Amino acid sequence: MRVLVVEDTVDIAEAVVMRLEKIGHAVDWERDGLTAAELLEVQPYDLVILDLTLPGRDGIAILKGMRSRKLATPVLVLTARSAVDERIGALDLGADDYLVKPFDYGELEARARALLRRSAGQPDNLLRVGPLVIDRAGRVATVADRPLNLTRRELTVLEILAARPERIVPKEELVEQLFNFDQEASPNAVEQFVTRLRRKLGDAPIEIRTLRGLGYQLAAL
Repeated sequence: MRVLVVEDTVDIAEAVVMRLEKIGHAVDWERDGLTAAELLEVQPYDLVILDLTLPGRDGIAILKGMRSRKLATPVLVLTARSAVDERIGALDLGADDYLVKPFDYGELEARARALLRRSAGQPDNLLRVGPLVIDRAGRVATVADRPLNLTRRELTVLEILAARPERIVPKEELVEQLFNFDQEASPNAVEQFVTRLRRKLGDAPIEIRTLRGLGYQLAAL
């Protein structure tokens, strides 16, 4: 998924970005609150990880701005502010979850997964399409219990398609989900991932259909 990390403490931000990219997310990082607020007005995200104390504009103002525009993107707040009243205040303003620094990065990953799962209306970390099962926590995919040897981005493409079986996913949306602003992105790269996925799925009763001019569709046969 596409994630925005808004954090001005470099070591924390770099660790969060590294962990999220490692599990397949496209991650943008902003240190300045004002820049982040402007970015949120033009770029859609699946999750925002937001510090409260920021230069330019603080996290509370960013959160208020998002919710005043009816932007429903899940927000996970990271902060050194541990007072209960401050946590309650952030949640009442529309934050979806809260982690106090210092925190465990494994817990952050789990909370991020839970928020993404909840926003997609999915009850657990398993995506199932026919005999295909994707474990989003374990980052593995199997077909009829046979593991698929997938790269990080191949798994991410399959995960995006499997989250919306039978629905058409535009190629441009896959580019958005796979690459952040610092990475070179192209529709040709998506085509290569799809080609490799088809080869690795082999004769499994799972099909990735190309609908010319529209996008891709995953279906069980």
